[in-house]
Amino acid sequence: MIRAMLAKMMSYFLLGLIRVLTGSQARWYGCPPKAEQRIYFANHQSHADLVMIWAALPKELRSSTRAVAARDYWTRTPFKHWITRAVFNVIYVSRERHADEDPLEPLIDAMNQGDSLILFPEGTRGHADEPQAFKAGLFNLAQKFPHVELIPAWIANVQRVMPKGEIVPVPVLCSVTFGAPMQVHVGEDRQAFLQRARNAVLALREI
Repeated sequence: MIRAMLAKMMSYFLLGLIRVLTGSQARWYGCPPKAEQRIYFANHQSHADLVMIWAALPKELRSSTRAVAARDYWTRTPFKHWITRAVFNVIYVSRERHADEDPLEPLIDAMNQGDSLILFPEGTRGHADEPQAFKAGLFNLAQKFPHVELIPAWIANVQRVMPKGEIVPVPVLCSVTFGAPMQVHVGEDRQAFLQRARNAVLALREI
């Protein structure tokens, strides 16, 4: 009971902090926010991306939308582990590949339970103006769950809130722009789909 209350208080605190620091603008350009199962996928330039997209979602969507996060980073300290598990209810994935493990298994389990996902298909943070090439996970999930809408998103300016090497956040106006739903076309191969998905994210940068 106490732990649940602490997690709820922390979520309110983080929402307030994000709104003060970034303005937390959510722009639903290509689709409305709806309480249905989706996979949101976005560019990735900051550890704050996870919090930014979570804060951009309406309250009624946050409890059923789970971000995918790297286990080795987000469980490195007890506080990071607690906040990602108790507040954000993230799905941890390992960046180390083992022959007998399917890295998508925890994501598939969450999808089978009806959860929505937040993915960063680059797999790691980028430092260029454009996203790195997308990895195959998004394509594989889209094939396994063809009825689920894939929603591209562009996160703008969040990397400037916490510049590399700094420990004090800087107030900067940020936004998350959500685009039109997409799915894998019949007969579309993996590389063509991933390039199209990356282009859909990039196109939102200019809106």
